Amino acid sequence: MSSNGNADAASAPRGLAPRTPEALAYSARMTNPLPLGPGLHVLERGWLSSNNVLLDGDEGATLIDTGHSVHAAQTVSLLRQLLGGKALRHVVNTHLHSDHCGGNAAVQREWGPDVRVPSGSLEAVQGWDEQALSYRPTRQRCDRYTAQGSVAPGQVLGIGRRDWQVMAAPGHDPESVILFDAEHGVLISADALWENGFGVVFPELDGASAFEDVERVLDLIETLPVRCVIPGHGAPFTDVAAALGKARARLAGFRASPERHLRHGAKVLLKYHMMEEREQALPALRDWLRDTPLMQSIWAELDRPEGHFEAWAEQLLQELLAAGVLGRRGDIVHDR
Repeated sequence: MSSNGNADAASAPRGLAPRTPEALAYSARMTNPLPLGPGLHVLERGWLSSNNVLLDGDEGATLIDTGHSVHAAQTVSLLRQLLGGKALRHVVNTHLHSDHCGGNAAVQREWGPDVRVPSGSLEAVQGWDEQALSYRPTRQRCDRYTAQGSVAPGQVLGIGRRDWQVMAAPGHDPESVILFDAEHGVLISADALWENGFGVVFPELDGASAFEDVERVLDLIETLPVRCVIPGHGAPFTDVAAALGKARARLAGFRASPERHLRHGAKVLLKYHMMEEREQALPALRDWLRDTPLMQSIWAELDRPEGHFEAWAEQLLQELLAAGVLGRRGDIVHDR
């Protein structure tokens, strides 16, 4: 496996060593070399599972984000190949949506690393508060895991030959963080910045204001000397200015039409659910739509279109079917 592979279908880490010349890693989806520097490996996943970043350390490796529980066995298999018998000492989560931390439990069972979560989420993990962790409002799956500590904005994680600055990145999630290695210009941006946008701004789906947070994080990233971005989803990229321009344009569109973002969020929730389930009988899917609190919140924020939730949810489903995002065989709806 190359340093940047493609796959889908106590104390914080520390221990600095003398610097070595920058190495180049390659992505299976990109023809140009990526300036990722030494001791960094990217497992590029799909959309149900976030990307995983493995960082070599002096006393073992550190993994940034673990993907979704549906893919946990695959994640363990991929890591086993990449580690080659080395120890996995730490897991750090950029935020706790189920696509970024759903593999925590399986990874803990396999290697026993300590898990560090954003400081604002530590109490919720320790008490396994599924409301605060979003799993109850979204009705998304996440296997229970334990956290041994946290990472906080302003902290510097020394891992192997690198120093990673922890920076607050609210917007997509209020407690999210991004990690920046200033020496090599590498940014692990989670869902704060993708090559073609950013993640759904979840607080906005439930009536809270968070578009300004998104803008402030984009402003922060623009001030950093970034050479390469490893996003939470999609291939790593180097044209940071272009990505920021797309993100700002997308944000401006959502600000001009908040209902557009609400409808986008509802469709993402439905699509994500079908990626989890793969297929589901139509009556059960309608039940899921009705019984998912965040779906009800979005409908209320939209001022209850169609007069009845069921009619609105049915329209949402039919739009995804018409767009080819989902498919249907008789009474079975399936992911595509």
